[in-house]
Amino acid sequence: MELRIDEAFASGDFAGIAFDFAPVGLVITENRVIRECNQAFAEMFGYERDELRNQVFAMLYPSDEEFVNIRDRGVRQLRENNTYWDERIMAQKSGTLFWCRVRGHSFTPEDPLMRAVWSFADLSATRPYVPLSRREREIISYLSDGLTSKEIARRLDISHRTVEVYRAKLLKKFGVNNTGGLFHSLGGIGSDHVVSRSGD
Repeated sequence: MELRIDEAFASGDFAGIAFDFAPVGLVITENRVIRECNQAFAEMFGYERDELRNQVFAMLYPSDEEFVNIRDRGVRQLRENNTYWDERIMAQKSGTLFWCRVRGHSFTPEDPLMRAVWSFADLSATRPYVPLSRREREIISYLSDGLTSKEIARRLDISHRTVEVYRAKLLKKFGVNNTGGLFHSLGGIGSDHVVSRSGD
């Protein structure tokens, strides 16, 4: 490793070591498949880099359902201005769930997820994970999309009264009085950047 660093400084070619040793998780994807990642990314999720290469990105989500529900989040923004970020719950190899901030840049803006680079920052130190059921996180995510209780009920095939019960329980769990307070408790970043639709 020291030889490689010395060679980079001697040649002035820092791209490789900047990627490998960046203090933030970096991952390059192609059609939602991990093509390469740096050490910080692998360590954040509890894997060796070789375990992640050429794996479907879905393996880093709490459930396949969550991956399906949010996999296209950000496509429109990347297509329009090639910038996207959100904060979402991800899963480590051990099964531990944690909040992380995700930022993306596409190399193919016309088809944003074909080839892209993403950064991941672990937010555990500032936002501990609060256990939520799959249904609670589904409802939070739909609320963050701006859907009403009736619209959420239709999406989940449950009654709107059931949605209201879940919403009331969430407000109580986080000790807040309204949906804005709920999003603030989830990070104070505004609903547009909260992605938390995940499984148990």
